[in-house]
Amino acid sequence: MRNTVGELGRNRAAERNGAERTLLTLAVRDYDDGDEAFTAGIDEQLDVVAEWWSSPVSSDAFRHVPAPALTLREDVEDFLREHRVREMEGEALVLFITGHGIATSRTHFLQLPGSVKGRHLSTWVRTTDLIAAALDCHAENVLVIVNTCYAGKISREIDDMLEDISAERRNRCRLDVLVTSGHDRPVQVRRFPTLLRAALERLRTTAGITTPHLSVVELMSEFERSLDPAERKKHRLRWVADGGGVLTPTPCIPNPGYRPVRELGGADGSRAVPAADYWLDRATGRTQDQDSGWYFRGREDINRSIAAFLGPARTRGVLLVTGSAGSGKSAVLARAVVLSDPAFREDPLCKTALDLSARDTVPATGSITGAVLARHRGAADLACDILEALGATPGRIRSTEDPVVERSQQILAVLRNRDDAVTLVIDGLDEADERERIIEDVLAPLNEFCTPLLEQVPVPRTDGEPFTAPGGLRLLIGVRSSRPLSESSVDLSEEEQGHREALKAVFRTAEEQRTDDEHSEQDIAAYLHALICEGGAHRASAEEAAALVAPVVWPSFIDARIAGEQLRSTEDPAAVARRPEWQRMLSNGTEGLLKRDLALVEGDGLPSEVALALLRASAFAEGAGIPWSTIWPQMARVLLGRPLPDWDEMIAKLLKSRLNGYLAHDHEDDRRVYRPAHETLAEALRDLDTDWLDRGGAA
Repeated sequence: MRNTVGELGRNRAAERNGAERTLLTLAVRDYDDGDEAFTAGIDEQLDVVAEWWSSPVSSDAFRHVPAPALTLREDVEDFLREHRVREMEGEALVLFITGHGIATSRTHFLQLPGSVKGRHLSTWVRTTDLIAAALDCHAENVLVIVNTCYAGKISREIDDMLEDISAERRNRCRLDVLVTSGHDRPVQVRRFPTLLRAALERLRTTAGITTPHLSVVELMSEFERSLDPAERKKHRLRWVADGGGVLTPTPCIPNPGYRPVRELGGADGSRAVPAADYWLDRATGRTQDQDSGWYFRGREDINRSIAAFLGPARTRGVLLVTGSAGSGKSAVLARAVVLSDPAFREDPLCKTALDLSARDTVPATGSITGAVLARHRGAADLACDILEALGATPGRIRSTEDPVVERSQQILAVLRNRDDAVTLVIDGLDEADERERIIEDVLAPLNEFCTPLLEQVPVPRTDGEPFTAPGGLRLLIGVRSSRPLSESSVDLSEEEQGHREALKAVFRTAEEQRTDDEHSEQDIAAYLHALICEGGAHRASAEEAAALVAPVVWPSFIDARIAGEQLRSTEDPAAVARRPEWQRMLSNGTEGLLKRDLALVEGDGLPSEVALALLRASAFAEGAGIPWSTIWPQMARVLLGRPLPDWDEMIAKLLKSRLNGYLAHDHEDDRRVYRPAHETLAEALRDLDTDWLDRGGAA
């Protein structure tokens, strides 16, 4: 998996150091031969190249230097000299060359309006001379794209030319060259911009690549997706100089679909997870990722307990945050993660949250070192996440070693070498892939750091040195458990009882806080009221609507979220909440709410059976979720049972519809992925016996 956080850091460091990124476009567009279609095609090429490399979405837009009108060979040399291309420095240089090209038996030339047939050496420009000027400059990363007829001919010339570039530069810098045609093929002047623009739009939407930069292979792959098999030999990109491997991103190719994410930093700047999406979604209770509101209210007792647990008086201990499915465990943990983050304290959204909170419910700044999500993580994966949350780099594992045991030992070594107290948040333990092994082999060894010192029995050291207590560790763990019907009730499911009880058996001094006690009904009502009143709307009827809904959906915040999203889109939320048919739908929980929304999206041009297939595909996805790209459409097609002409259009409508509130998004393997907003919703969608398209619940 690519280290996205590391790449983000390198980008910021480069920007602070004034690193320059330059795009040179060297285009011969007018041969004075009356071919207006050719000139228009060259202009289209320049437009899409400039749009891509100057995109305002990118954190590293390039300085664009277009060549003036080029008539003679001397004009090209003047351009190279004026802009000191051979001496150019900076982080990235991209040179785009386009125009008429010709290939002799050994050499490829760029034709100019003043070029004389038969005098190639004197009046044409050797294409590799232009490429050499870029590759042998002082820029750290160089990409040259040649879009001329027969450009593949330069492959042999490039191999010879690279030998004349110093070995030190070849080994230290990225030097890549792409061509758009084979050695014996002409180009269609408008085909390249059409394909490049299609790739640009896919990267902005369906590709979902989350890194700031792309690898050359990712660019080539997205470019080729628009080609049918018969076209691939003619129009695909060819890589004639490989400067850095197939998987490594290059600063020369900005990702036009990149969206910067807020990074949470602990007291020492460490964090395993880029923050914004997961932790902010849970902490705020927002229903859309673009939403800037903070909706969760109440939970004062449990928030106060967490803040006290994270206070300076405590350096050791374990706090289990538990409750039934959908009751807001992740919300209270995420609130602590977000409000303790020093960087987030500068955000206006933080002021909103602080204004809503009693002072003793707010954790101290920097009191959490790292936060990790256990959902669909194996024991070795989670141990790696913990190491990174502690600011450590996971060490290499030999093939004969057990990675879980070795990673666990690395965690212990890191903790033993720290003098300060460490606090880790682990959420979604009940959704991990290897729950028992995580508890037994990753978490249990941490007991020596979590157990209060008064509870520890000093172990004599074999080297005769006096006993010294290891540094302190505070663990905040979120794990699902069934809600007991009474103080003496023991009707927990075997699996849920096992996880909670296993943790309590390992951490015998652990404290416990539940998120589904009787007081949480008032918190759900407050949350609903805030959702319905978003933007100042519906103040007259929001209180009545919230009071009607909260007792029905309690203790499920997930059902409250869905109901609130439905009500705030109506003209009179209280009137809708009073309707008997809507009340019946609400009493069926998530199933009833989703049935209503599936019926209503028909009006948005999204067939309900198509929407259901897309939602189900996201529920069946492994890992963090399903990437859009080609995978989501293929899985949905299987579930729907028939093909559609444009799945991408259907996915785009889904993400803009009321059904977007049923989805959460994340990042995995450098792709944006989607999944149901809660595991209980995913479980419901995976039940193929449920008749989701029953229109009786629509109101």
